Amino acid sequence: MLVRLQKFLAEAGVGSRRRCEELIQQGRVSVNGRIVTQLGTKIDPTLDGVRVGARAVAVEHKVYLAINKPAGVLCTSRDTHGRKRVLDLLPPTLPRLYTVGRLDRDTEGLLLLTNDGSFSLRLTHPRYKIPKSYLVEIGGQPSAEQLQPLLKGVHSGGQLLRAEEVRDVGCCGDVTRLKLVIREGKKRQIRRMLRAIGFPVRRLVRLAIGPIELKDLNQGHWRYLTDEEVHKLMCT
Repeated sequence: MLVRLQKFLAEAGVGSRRRCEELIQQGRVSVNGRIVTQLGTKIDPTLDGVRVGARAVAVEHKVYLAINKPAGVLCTSRDTHGRKRVLDLLPPTLPRLYTVGRLDRDTEGLLLLTNDGSFSLRLTHPRYKIPKSYLVEIGGQPSAEQLQPLLKGVHSGGQLLRAEEVRDVGCCGDVTRLKLVIREGKKRQIRRMLRAIGFPVRRLVRLAIGPIELKDLNQGHWRYLTDEEVHKLMCT
């Protein structure tokens, strides 16, 4: 079966699809000993030899993980300041993995990792609108009327940000807990939405991505997704 060269490279863990396209255009990828610079070139992974520079590339065994990210841990692949990354929580025996989307440094909860570029694209591309559920802690006790703009959409940084569901799940003292569901993935979206209506976020935890729930996975711990879970995510 023929596949596009950049897709093969991405699925082999070389980098994102865009990064792989850049490598091809820079003349750093060869197929059967010949440099290829044309995007859209198709190869047969079972027959053709592919190299990036001097390194041979082969399709890796696909790995899919769920991890409960603690606050203060970064989703970046590299950090020049020596701060802890999500990848530091994984054993070194695993293949090179990438986070599926990101949680900001202070956000906790469910994060997926994989070396499957198609899986990552399916979960992060805006057109698929995968629902993501969050527990949000804010100061004060907002009324239903004060929360209503989150459903209609609020403006922040020139963008319209909207929640699909907003539910008050209780309060403790001056802290109110909300459950929010969003289908967009704009940068720091929930924090920006709550700030726009006057209730800055004190704590933010992602509870679910599509049908995959955080449940009782302890902070800093990870597990493999089952084949059934992967299938459900790809079909969501």
